[in-house]
Amino acid sequence: MRIFIIIFLIAGLAGLAGCTDQSGTGNPDPRPNILLIIADDLGYSDLGVFGGEISTPNLDALAGAGKMLTNFHVAPTCSPTRAMLMSGADAHRAGLGTMNGLWSEEQKGKPGYEGFLNKDIVTFVRLLKEAGYHTYMSGKWQLGYEDGYYPLDRGFEEAFWLKFGGASHFSDMRGITKYGEVAYWGEGREQLQSLPGDFYSSVYFTDKMIDYIDKNRADGKPFFAYAAYTAPHWPLQAPREYIDKYEGVYDGGYDAIRTKRIERMLAAGLMEEGQTPAAQHPEWPGWDKLDGEQKKLEVRMMQIYAAMVDALDENIGRLVQYLKDTGEYENTFILFFSDNGAEGNNPHDLATNPTWVPQNFDLSYENMGQPGSYASTGPGWAHVSNTPYHMYKGFPAQGGLLSPTIAVFPERIEAGSRSDAFITVLDVAPTLLQLANVTHPAPEFDGRRVHSMVGESFYPHLIGRQPVVHGPEHVFGLELFNRRMIRQGDWKLLWNNRPWGKGDWELYNLEEDSGEQNDLAQARPGKLQDMLALWQQYVDDNDVLVFDELKMRFTNGKDHYEYQ
Repeated sequence: MRIFIIIFLIAGLAGLAGCTDQSGTGNPDPRPNILLIIADDLGYSDLGVFGGEISTPNLDALAGAGKMLTNFHVAPTCSPTRAMLMSGADAHRAGLGTMNGLWSEEQKGKPGYEGFLNKDIVTFVRLLKEAGYHTYMSGKWQLGYEDGYYPLDRGFEEAFWLKFGGASHFSDMRGITKYGEVAYWGEGREQLQSLPGDFYSSVYFTDKMIDYIDKNRADGKPFFAYAAYTAPHWPLQAPREYIDKYEGVYDGGYDAIRTKRIERMLAAGLMEEGQTPAAQHPEWPGWDKLDGEQKKLEVRMMQIYAAMVDALDENIGRLVQYLKDTGEYENTFILFFSDNGAEGNNPHDLATNPTWVPQNFDLSYENMGQPGSYASTGPGWAHVSNTPYHMYKGFPAQGGLLSPTIAVFPERIEAGSRSDAFITVLDVAPTLLQLANVTHPAPEFDGRRVHSMVGESFYPHLIGRQPVVHGPEHVFGLELFNRRMIRQGDWKLLWNNRPWGKGDWELYNLEEDSGEQNDLAQARPGKLQDMLALWQQYVDDNDVLVFDELKMRFTNGKDHYEYQ
């Protein structure tokens, strides 16, 4: 925290502090607007600028206008990442030690495992609002499920929001489990009973955000805009014209696409010569082991996924163009990232989905991607999306944690630049508060005790005033679903349950082995003990509850290729 305070006090060096008008006199507030864009389950190499074949010209252009962050880490799944984002605190401190509904018996009712964003933290959004910012949200919430915990209760002035973790991307309002058969869409504090007939998530989220910004643009106050898209999260759905665009692109299968991505990443300097990409997990079949019908379905799934990413990119482009057309772009800090790695798990494994989904959705090949469909990409394509890293969403391996990230601030951040500095989602809140010239009030806010932020602002790094964000002694830990990791410098200690891991600690030097292929736990017993001590400190500091037996079905199933 001391480091953050020092950075904040010198914010004037970055041209941000000193002349802020918060008096309400009507003079324009010179503080920057902030646009935070989140993709949902996007893989590290899916964007064109990160090596992918999917058409993403708008995000590629943003990268060209700003800085690519190639070593930005999030949590293994969506709501823990979002809790860390909003609070600047570890997910266990913020209430998302596990996801809502996915508790173990030992975790139920325990502090930090509430499954929603608790009141032991204050969101940076609330602080921005109290400091004179307009605060707008459009998209996925998944951080609170009853009155008092909705977006307007946590600092947003205007919000069009999805209560749970996913839903149909079309107007039929279907949920993704039996316990939310009708998706809960909210506008402000009202639950919506219907959506426009031409609703498509990425389009409508963008329309709403533009409306919110435009409504108050003339008053001279800066805005914080949280565009929390639900693409490309399952169910895989997109307008047909986007799907048709990728006809034939994925016919060659996993290895053909992954090889091309690696070639582009090497050419762009996103991988180094001699760097060994992670191998696919042996539990999953290679392309040559699939029969003709399986290949047909797999091709279609990735075709729809690419269509969703394409449509997402187009609508992000619309939002950025709106800022340019209205003269707001030059004074807007833009940050884009994904909430976790690409999805390789089977959503049919959730709750009662094994029977509920086949009974309530049209799972035919002909309907894939359309209203009433229900499909996800699976482990083969997730491995491709997360190239060159190991595993996918739900796991604290690099494939589940690394996000394609872009930061833009015209005339402040060098255009076309790149950083491989270690940064995490915990660092976002301190960064945005520094940009807004706002201090965090911990240990008390609004008459209650609140946790401090544990991240650090990376704005000085973005503008070239600091070579790194975290020093070599910095420690970053995660635990979710009893899977766990602790990292210090290039060393990472990892625990995944069998068969996905060894059911024991694994030790990796990520500088030499970014694909987590060479376990050094036996070869480096001294380093293993050092890292175990750091892990225990993390457990103690965050009241983490760990049980070696993982009983949940979701993220443990092996039935993707059964196609319910």
